[in-house]
Amino acid sequence: MAATTLIQDVDLDFNNGVFDSAAFAAATLANWQALASVIDHTLLKPDATRPQVEKICEEAARYRFACAMVNPVWVSTAVSALNGSGIPVGVVIGFPLGASLVSTLSQEAAALLRLGARELDMVIPIGQLKSGNHLAVENTIRTVADLAHLHGALLKVILETALLSVAEKLRASEIAIQSGADFIKTSTGFASAGATAADVALMRGVAGGRCGVKAAGGIRTLADVKAMLEAGANRIGASASVAIVRELGAE
Repeated sequence: MAATTLIQDVDLDFNNGVFDSAAFAAATLANWQALASVIDHTLLKPDATRPQVEKICEEAARYRFACAMVNPVWVSTAVSALNGSGIPVGVVIGFPLGASLVSTLSQEAAALLRLGARELDMVIPIGQLKSGNHLAVENTIRTVADLAHLHGALLKVILETALLSVAEKLRASEIAIQSGADFIKTSTGFASAGATAADVALMRGVAGGRCGVKAAGGIRTLADVKAMLEAGANRIGASASVAIVRELGAE
């Protein structure tokens, strides 16, 4: 209970414009239940099957993960499996390339929100960012953010940090925040590299207490999670979620 209270206190500070990474990490790592509450339990393999999707939903409900994160085709299955559990369904859009038309993203987001998704993880228009077309990037993110918020959903914007220079990471973080992102996120897990503590720290440096930072991609152990939390993440994306919380005592 004390750990949960501390996390809520840290979140209040976060909402007031500050974020204490050390305090948040300590509170989150105090017990497995607190840790589970900040992990998006993820299954994004292209060959994922219905039984596998149903299994991660069962695990999400059992361990009380932050959400069950799936590909678009499985949203209806996940919503049905998690009905009444209180665990939201998350879904990726524009994934993994970040090369969709704005109109396509809008239609995809709207359809998935109608099906019951409550968290959208959207890949930033990577090529537009690297081309210096920042207005296009802002318009794309803002369009999806407005739609998500209209439906009471969260938007996490994936920067795909492995493909960006430091300057591009800084610019992308600021654009995403200004455009209404609830979280900025490191990676899809499908690029040449995933999350690093250095990138998380850089993103938290830009975000401060204005939005969340999600670390994802290659996070497989409790030690990995600890490094990301201490660097400034307040949400973790992982497919090894159950193994991670078991390292902290879950059964």
